Amino acid sequence: MAPQVITDASTAPVLDAAPLTRRPGRWIDGWNPEDEGQWASVGRVIARRNLGLSIFAEFLGFAVWALWSIVVPRLPDAGFVLTVDQMFWLIALPTLVGATLRIPYTFAVPIFGGRNWTIVSALLLLVPTVALGVAVQNPELGFPVLLVVAALAGVGGGNFASSMANISFFYPEKEKGRALGLNAAGGNLGTAAVQWAVPIVVVVGAGMQLQWAGFMFVPLILIAAVLAWRSMDNLSNAKADPRAYAVAARSRNTWIISFIYIGTFGSFIGFSGAFPLLLANTFPEVTITIAFAGALVGSIARPFGGMLADKLGGARVTIGAFTVMAIGVVCAIFSLRAHAFWPFLVSFLVLFIATGAGNGSVYRMIPAVFRFGATDDEDRARRAKAAAGCLGIAGAIGAFGGFLIPRGFAISTTATGNIQAALWVIVGLYLVMSLTTWAVYQRRSGTYGSTVI
Repeated sequence: MAPQVITDASTAPVLDAAPLTRRPGRWIDGWNPEDEGQWASVGRVIARRNLGLSIFAEFLGFAVWALWSIVVPRLPDAGFVLTVDQMFWLIALPTLVGATLRIPYTFAVPIFGGRNWTIVSALLLLVPTVALGVAVQNPELGFPVLLVVAALAGVGGGNFASSMANISFFYPEKEKGRALGLNAAGGNLGTAAVQWAVPIVVVVGAGMQLQWAGFMFVPLILIAAVLAWRSMDNLSNAKADPRAYAVAARSRNTWIISFIYIGTFGSFIGFSGAFPLLLANTFPEVTITIAFAGALVGSIARPFGGMLADKLGGARVTIGAFTVMAIGVVCAIFSLRAHAFWPFLVSFLVLFIATGAGNGSVYRMIPAVFRFGATDDEDRARRAKAAAGCLGIAGAIGAFGGFLIPRGFAISTTATGNIQAALWVIVGLYLVMSLTTWAVYQRRSGTYGSTVI
């Protein structure tokens, strides 16, 4: 079959456009979003279509990744006998697996194609959802088996990395930030959606039908895979440069930013995962359905954090986010001591908003940090590659915070009977991360004092 030249008869391009050709398998040759004529005539339409379907697939990935956060508090109602430590392990392990998968998932797009990998990564979500649906019907299963089934949900966390990598190839630099922000926020909303929907779905009919927490995703996953197969595209020039990761790994900024991102994104994932169980254990008189509100406001705040960082600078917004996060946690501690639900909930919602804003501001910092001091076009190109590598590394390392928080809660509960000790440690870490951001990227006498990071 001969390649097909892609045109848009309904739009007459103002500028000469570089031609695009389509090959079987929905491969596109000649993609160049920086070509204004191509972008205006057909590029924007193609990019938006792929972005919309990418957001849907990533939304499901995040939902599956967070699935055990809302299933675990319901396991005792389904007949499972578990310790608090075991329950926190079931929440933490999917995050650990998902964080680990982020780097290889990033390289999957250039190897297999963005459309092809979206199909594969979506269908892989059938494994953890069906396994969960089967496992929760058998309370006799041992904890090790449950742990393996929970670990399978980590594939949903890897979807974020491949989705972000894929969409980055579709958009020009001037529109890339907005597109990636929408993609990230749409995915993050999957956490809120699953925490809202599962408590409703599993009580439909007679008794607790916890298996539907997994089975409810099967038709949605199949729809996402079919839509990707029919309407998404592979870009032949979407190539990963492993050297970008090597360059980024040699930069101290990559590891400083990764440390900071543990505080923002790690907190969002970690607190999102632990929040339903915290509510169930601490305020059993309150329905855990309200737990979705935290992930919801955190997801919505992410793009606004990026926009605010564009105006004020990423470092300033990040410092402000850590300050608010620390205040939110301190207020939550005193609310726990008073056993006051509404102050506790408000404190956590403030915390979630700040984590979302911090996620957006840290991502805005990365290109600014690596762009600083560029001497010529060649140097700028090298720095841009290093920034791309930093995005991948920081995204993976930051997600590990989602494992550390529930494990910290488990250790604190075992040692002291409650989570307050862990929360005080988190407050201290926020102060350290805020001070690090100021000292490295905001201090006037520092390396970056002459610019806005």
